[in-house]
Amino acid sequence: MARTLRVLVQLMGWSSVVIGLFHVALGNAAIPGAGSAGATVDSWGRFMGASFAGYGLAWLWAARQRPIPATAVRALSAVFLLGGIGRLISLAVHGPPQWFQLALAVIELGLPPVLFWLAPSEERATQPTAEPGAGLHCSPARDL
Repeated sequence: MARTLRVLVQLMGWSSVVIGLFHVALGNAAIPGAGSAGATVDSWGRFMGASFAGYGLAWLWAARQRPIPATAVRALSAVFLLGGIGRLISLAVHGPPQWFQLALAVIELGLPPVLFWLAPSEERATQPTAEPGAGLHCSPARDL
């Protein structure tokens, strides 16, 4: 499980950085169906792309730690889940978006519970195990 966590954390980091830079570079063209959304949405999308790249760097920072900190994984996963919840709100208010956005929502809602579950796996794997009888002390004076 610790190896799975490490792979997923690295994948989250690199994919977020690449997607974020893609949005910075392409603006509206990076969003299916938003090509003619105008300058305001283009500006906002490029800014959010930079933010998403920074989010990816936070995942990569976590991946470089030994062990990967469970608290960081949970916090970053919660942000990802919040994005999925935002998509659900948009779906309820405005109806279904382009199909690719729905696929992203499935990932954003489905992956965080897995990451929450895996979060402590590397910390647990690196904790020293107690030897049998460790912590048990016999004191003749105390046993009287």
